[in-house]
Amino acid sequence: MFYGIEAIRDAGITDVGIVVGDTHEEIRAAVGDGSRFGIKVTYIRQDAPLGLAHAVKVSRGFLGEEPFVMFLGDNLIKDGITPFVREFERERPNCQILLARVKNPEEFGVAELSGKQVVRLQEKPKNPPTDLALVGVYMFDPTVFDAVNAIHPSARNELEITDAIQFLIDTHRDVRSHLITGWWKDTGKLEDMLEANRIVLSGIERRIDGDVDAASRVEGEVVIGKGTRVRASTLRGPLIVGENCLIEDAFVGPFTSIHNGSVIQKSEIEHSILLEEAKVLGVRHRIESSLLGRSVEIVSRDTRPVTYRFLVGDMARIEVH
Repeated sequence: MFYGIEAIRDAGITDVGIVVGDTHEEIRAAVGDGSRFGIKVTYIRQDAPLGLAHAVKVSRGFLGEEPFVMFLGDNLIKDGITPFVREFERERPNCQILLARVKNPEEFGVAELSGKQVVRLQEKPKNPPTDLALVGVYMFDPTVFDAVNAIHPSARNELEITDAIQFLIDTHRDVRSHLITGWWKDTGKLEDMLEANRIVLSGIERRIDGDVDAASRVEGEVVIGKGTRVRASTLRGPLIVGENCLIEDAFVGPFTSIHNGSVIQKSEIEHSILLEEAKVLGVRHRIESSLLGRSVEIVSRDTRPVTYRFLVGDMARIEVH
């Protein structure tokens, strides 16, 4: 979500509405009023997850008659959206969508084109006509409100944004596309989150702000935050360790992101993401390709299998036997 906010800000958009539902308290706590990002945030409540077009519909009071960018919070576009926003401002279509070629188009909304003009959209078709998937970034002018008010719920009882855009096409509005050539990730699955993490870490530069003792080895592009202590451990980048962590008698391998306040002792981990204050204690066989939520604890007890793989929610505790 923070990457999305930064991409929006970098495109010159500073008045941002965030549509929130059941997780509104966590999102408010994380983003606040937006001032630390250089934006002003308004929170827009969606009482139930009734679809992306419904999210546009409930945002009418915030958006007014202004053109706007809609950016789905689980999307990651490494190079940002500034060029696409400038193109939209310059050419002024009613709608502009971003597309990317994918290997599994049946899992996305799919577009058919005539030149740059969009002629048809299908939501997760069984037999996709193209491999052009909708990226979760859309640009609209106020005509989209005619569309979201005209469409009906889909079979899954949602107002689909693809149906709203198709309504614009069918009513002869100007709907254009832009094909992304850089990398994009929809991070809705564990594998996608790990891949996004890998790609982001590939671009970091070494910075050691914490305390690394003489018995430790730090190899490659590694970032260590302030207040973090590394003791008798090997860190092999690219990886990032946040602030006030403890890495002791441990191995941390490439493509790992460790959030603030986490502890890794007598354990090995790589190609994984640890959220705030996660703990991995005494797990000698290597953990890989895993996501540990906030305040998760993984503690080894007695016998251990050869390898572990975890997708663990917030506030959990796991004892491994």
